[in-house]
Amino acid sequence: MVVSAAEPTVWPGQSYPLGAVYDGAGTNFAVFSEVAEQVELCLIDDTDNTETRIRLDEVDGYVWHAYLPGIGPGQHYGFRVHGPFEPTAGHRCDPSKLLLDPYGKAFNGEFDFGPALFSYDLADPDGPEDGRPPPALDSLGHTMASVVINPFFDWAGDRSPRTPYHETIIYEAHVKGMTQTHPAIPDQLRGTYAGLVHPVIIDHLKSLNVTAIELMPVHQFLHDHRLLQLGLRNYWGYNTFGFFAPHNQYAASRAPGGAVPEFKAMVRAFHRAGIEVILDVVYNHTAEGHHLGPTLNFRGIDNAAYYRLTEGDKRFYTDYTGTGNSLNARHPHTLQLIMDSLRYWVTEMHVDGFRFDLASTLARELHDVDRLSAFFDLVQQDPVVSQVKLIAEPWDVGEGGYQVGNFPGLWTEWNGKYRDTVRDYWRGERETLGEFGSRLTGSSDLYEATGRRPSASINFVTCHDGFTLTDLVSYNQKHNEANGEDNRDGESYNRSWNCGVEGPTDDPTVIALRARQIRNILATLLVSQGTPMIMHGDEMGRTQHGNNNVYCQDSELSWMDWSLAEANADLLRFTRTLTALRSAHPVFRRRRFLQGRPIRGGDEVRDIAWLTPAGHEMTRQDWDSEFGRCVMVFLNGEALPEPDARGRRIVDDSFLLCFNAGETTVEFVTPNTEYARDWAAVIDTADAAGRSALTVQAGQAIPVGPRSLMILQKSR
Repeated sequence: MVVSAAEPTVWPGQSYPLGAVYDGAGTNFAVFSEVAEQVELCLIDDTDNTETRIRLDEVDGYVWHAYLPGIGPGQHYGFRVHGPFEPTAGHRCDPSKLLLDPYGKAFNGEFDFGPALFSYDLADPDGPEDGRPPPALDSLGHTMASVVINPFFDWAGDRSPRTPYHETIIYEAHVKGMTQTHPAIPDQLRGTYAGLVHPVIIDHLKSLNVTAIELMPVHQFLHDHRLLQLGLRNYWGYNTFGFFAPHNQYAASRAPGGAVPEFKAMVRAFHRAGIEVILDVVYNHTAEGHHLGPTLNFRGIDNAAYYRLTEGDKRFYTDYTGTGNSLNARHPHTLQLIMDSLRYWVTEMHVDGFRFDLASTLARELHDVDRLSAFFDLVQQDPVVSQVKLIAEPWDVGEGGYQVGNFPGLWTEWNGKYRDTVRDYWRGERETLGEFGSRLTGSSDLYEATGRRPSASINFVTCHDGFTLTDLVSYNQKHNEANGEDNRDGESYNRSWNCGVEGPTDDPTVIALRARQIRNILATLLVSQGTPMIMHGDEMGRTQHGNNNVYCQDSELSWMDWSLAEANADLLRFTRTLTALRSAHPVFRRRRFLQGRPIRGGDEVRDIAWLTPAGHEMTRQDWDSEFGRCVMVFLNGEALPEPDARGRRIVDDSFLLCFNAGETTVEFVTPNTEYARDWAAVIDTADAAGRSALTVQAGQAIPVGPRSLMILQKSR
């Protein structure tokens, strides 16, 4: 929209909601700043990058506001905040900077990272800290602009699938990485929201029985200047500055604000396919970085309100994230920003849940992580946010930040202990059998005390941060040289095992072992109690060639290679078989924790039994054996105490899980009970396709190959 040269009409407007809200006749603008002495709304003519400044004279509760009739979708705008520039007091107002709307629904333009973006002389970075005023370099034309959007959209009766946790299979994906190389997706749709719901992608997800796609960050984010100078990009997107806006570079439409309807159409299409949409959100820090970062929005609007500043020296930022700053989740307006953002994505964008990056940061009160923090209180009582899926990454980089098992009852958690234990068990680490049993059965030691169910454990072995599953069994060391940091970045302790050769090999023995280990891990994941999460591409053997930190690699290194679907067709079919098995059998996805005792008293068979390969009950000595590599698990399908959604008793088949992480074949003797006379193998990871035609009578021995898992189903 082009702003006329005439002065626009200005009405007082309202202080709520914040941001720019178009009502069909005009737009209300509202921005919070407690420190401001004056705020100007800047309407930008996007044809020649000139601006019309409008002084906001209406202020209620530190919210500056106005309503402009006739101003509508497509209008570019920003704010200029006049106030103290006193870094020692935590204030960094700089009216020479055009500031982005913290509540902006869309953004347009580029950051050029020139001197105008910074509130100090790049040649004298300590100047402002010594009290010298910032150079008055206007950032208009050097920064992005906020864009008024059209909020109206035809949802066509859209409804969330609302899949219960215990029936959920999560697929972690990257918008661009999933679609950039698929040959069936038109070029103009690759790397976009529209491309992500192309029928070939939806068909692929449905074939894997996926019920929820968890998208890596899609909030508007910034590509770090350092990475751009190296010819790299912030591929993962954990560098947000717009918590209400879908990232515009993932939109096929290049119209200002075009990402919004395209994102909504994507969600609508996923819902029609029965797939929920979960967003990976980054409310722990922003893209402005530390005290030498650019002034984009929060820093110039109200630095001390939005950021946690170092006690005793407010020139600097407290950093629990390793990115230079931490959002101040103790301040009421920052908390409001987070909650308003969450509600917006649920009510206006129809998403079904959130995975909170470094969630422990949001729970820090003075210093420590606090389960009773204001953030948790707000989520608990919110009638919208409390009803969607809430997944915590339960750690940050600060002291005491590892909080697996300590989040409140509404929350589920990425179970880092599950990841570590499964990796250790299959690579042959000692003394892991007992903990392996806990992780396999839903980690009741972590979640039961807070009234949560097995589904509170988001079980994963690989995710975006670390090795792919193929690389986990192919590399002992990270190989991140392409990132330009001399291989210093990324986790150095990966609990990986290269199966005897580092990286690519033509040794058929090593190749076969690696394939078997992949099958072992996938099978373990999908028969474990809890909520499984698969990383995109693991189902077809995606590799990053040993790079365990591809955050900056927007290239073939990180994208899905769809030719692998044919090259590794056996692995893809195997994964589909596993997800179908889990989806068909509630014994693998119980709503309540296993008890290990008779369900209805007396001498009835228990819901689970832990057996040695000889078919005997496991003893404490068996559990504690440092060389324990083998265990047989009996899951009783007739001992499911929880009813279905209509109150009916659930009865399922019974299963035997025969785990052999040792280096030799082991004979497993099937138990002889009144509930199971005959058994048929449905999965054998020793087979290249995971298949088996084995049938056996109860009490007979069956060979389970080295480093393999056999799953048997009761046949009579």
